[in-house]
Amino acid sequence: MPGIAGFIARNAQPENIHLLNQMVGSMLHEPFYKSGTCVDESLGLYAGWVSHAGSYADCQPIWNESRDIGLVFAGEHYADRQENDRLSAAGHRFGDGDASCLVHLYEEQGPRFLLSLNGTFSGIILDRRERRVVLFNDRFGLGRVYWHEDATGFFFASEAKALMRARPALRQLDTRGLGELLVCGCTLQDRTLFQGVSLLPAGSQWSFAPGETIRKVSYFDRSEWEQQTPLAPEAYYEELKGRFHRILPRYFQGRQPIALSITGGLDSRMIIAGADAAPGQLPCYTFGGMYRDSEDVKIGRLVSGLCHQPHSVITVDQRFFPKFIELARKCVYITDGAMDASAAVGLYVNRQGRDIAPVRMTGNYGSEILRGNVAFKENLSATSAFRGQIQSSLEQASDTYREERQSCSRLSFIAYKQVPWHHYSRLCEEQSQLTVRAPYLDVELVPLAYRAPPGLLLNKQLAYRYTTDVRPELKGAPTDRGLLKRPRFIPTKAVELSMELRPRAEYYFDYGMPQWLAKVDHALSPLHLERVFLGQQKYYHYRTWYRNALAGQIKEVLLDPKALGRPYIDPKRVEAIVSAHTRGTENHTLEIHKLLSCELIHNTLID
Repeated sequence: MPGIAGFIARNAQPENIHLLNQMVGSMLHEPFYKSGTCVDESLGLYAGWVSHAGSYADCQPIWNESRDIGLVFAGEHYADRQENDRLSAAGHRFGDGDASCLVHLYEEQGPRFLLSLNGTFSGIILDRRERRVVLFNDRFGLGRVYWHEDATGFFFASEAKALMRARPALRQLDTRGLGELLVCGCTLQDRTLFQGVSLLPAGSQWSFAPGETIRKVSYFDRSEWEQQTPLAPEAYYEELKGRFHRILPRYFQGRQPIALSITGGLDSRMIIAGADAAPGQLPCYTFGGMYRDSEDVKIGRLVSGLCHQPHSVITVDQRFFPKFIELARKCVYITDGAMDASAAVGLYVNRQGRDIAPVRMTGNYGSEILRGNVAFKENLSATSAFRGQIQSSLEQASDTYREERQSCSRLSFIAYKQVPWHHYSRLCEEQSQLTVRAPYLDVELVPLAYRAPPGLLLNKQLAYRYTTDVRPELKGAPTDRGLLKRPRFIPTKAVELSMELRPRAEYYFDYGMPQWLAKVDHALSPLHLERVFLGQQKYYHYRTWYRNALAGQIKEVLLDPKALGRPYIDPKRVEAIVSAHTRGTENHTLEIHKLLSCELIHNTLID
């Protein structure tokens, strides 16, 4: 995944350059990546980067005119064009549509420039004037930075594997972090899966100077947003409409082609409605499955057509199955174990998305920020195959989650905990293939969400209203959970109930199938009932895939003697789970996800 890597050494050593190259090399996952290094031995800085060719960050290292301030940067900064016009008028020289303008913001404002950055990012400032190095990330912490400190120096990287390449002793699982991954789907707080490796807190500005201790500062205080006064309902809507219209052009700038990943929901629809795109200029695509056109596909195609934009479907079909383990292994490796094996399908479709455009515009985080959707919870139910010391970590993870959930408001939990802890893993997998842009984390939009009148944060009617106000032709377009315009003679409530029941039925025939129903489904297997229920909403169906097409691959990985010998695994329980699921008599989809992920973490990152 594109990012930064390096260390601040306490002493110059001949092997330092080789060590830096090893760290950067561990992050080169695709042939379209570019990389490089920047070294200042007088400050002890050995830094490197990886970026997508042609992307916003493909202009490094970045220097000011006098070459006494340098920058290594990962991610993107979304600004209005006036910002670059002002910098240009002040005599600064920089490229068009890339990160080279950022060093001049620092030159003018010093470390305060971080408050003016808007996006998901991390980076290193090399300030020769002040004889200082500054390590930073964005205010949400999505620009993840792993770090480790020992007697030789301070090591940092966007990927934990880069630290483990430099310090092999770090290749040990942290029991508490693993327990959190199994129970919550992610590590919590600033922990990671690896002993001795921590995460840089969100909104960090850590300064390093020769002979001084690290100065650890947070440049952003979220209480400024939390303490705002709520707006009246109509005033809130008008402000939301105005801000969304104002910020959206920021996300359509740059040097590379952009495509919109569109679904049947409201978040991507708000983007296509508000985008100032000429007919035919914004390619759209939707991920589809093998059984039928899902609601996402049908509605995405319709909405794209109403907005006069081309639409295509990226289908997950039989060609995916032979590639599953290879893709799962790569996904676990790229994300440092943060994403489970099921994300193999995400890697598969996002690779094809890059063929359409290297930048993917997405509605990610819209329902979370504008409608308060809490998307992850603690779940102890799928951990029966884990034993020994890990048991106490599982219970501790459940307690930690509940404490964090109760420690702040719903929106703050979403923005500063759910997004960087839970959503990071999927973003990491996506960003390994293309540049992902998500307008709903804009620094003007998130603080506005804190001003939502009581009750409106959880109300989807504002998104309905925005899309139809901006594009009246969308009034008749359905959503994946109901209709804006109901069919004739059918009550609206009946239509909405039907649209709510269909995804629930699909869930209970897939991930959520209870064991008694699995036995019924097995008895009726000649009828292939999956063709009736699956594919309405989802484009991937791991319960039936693990039972049928992927059964051989599952057995090969999970029943290997080395896998069954892991100290936190109950081998007899694993054998029973694999046997019952592949026979079709029980449903253990989630357990298999977890078991596969743990074994692939060992295969790719530990062993």
